[in-house]
Amino acid sequence: MNTKTKKGFTLIELLVVIAILAVLATAVVIILNPAQLVKQGRDSTRVSDLSALHNALALYLAEVANLTSWTATSTCTAAGTFPFSGAGACVVNALTNVTGTGWVNVNFGAISSGSPLSRLPIDPVNDTTNFYAFKSSSTLLYEIDANMESNKYANGGAGDVETKDQGDNSAWYEIGNAPGLNL
Repeated sequence: MNTKTKKGFTLIELLVVIAILAVLATAVVIILNPAQLVKQGRDSTRVSDLSALHNALALYLAEVANLTSWTATSTCTAAGTFPFSGAGACVVNALTNVTGTGWVNVNFGAISSGSPLSRLPIDPVNDTTNFYAFKSSSTLLYEIDANMESNKYANGGAGDVETKDQGDNSAWYEIGNAPGLNL
């Protein structure tokens, strides 16, 4: 008498396991929403970039600005809808030089301790919708702007920085030293 039994899974059991794994994978993708996580990461970079640039400009103004000229300008790192109030053109300049020829026309090398930035930051996407913009006046006022792309950091999101930045444009994150940020 042959008492040999076959061990293994039936086709139905394998299909059930595959179906369960597919449902779990779909649930994880829906819950985590990887596209939003990538956008949030880029927005976090934008906030960090503008903060570092703001600090470098504050250091420059504290140490150098009274000794040199400060030129009124409006520059953007990509061609897009101009974020500043009032009319005017935004000159496109995506150069990252910190010698006054980059998109922020300030020579950070004039700071006695050297430039606090090795290069000017560029928006992670840098297209017609998401780019950095800089505007300054001849009276040592400036504004730096970035457009947020994630639901979290944009207007009305849980980490909304666009309407809580004290600026005049609720669709852009604005940082600078201009009162009301309305250059």
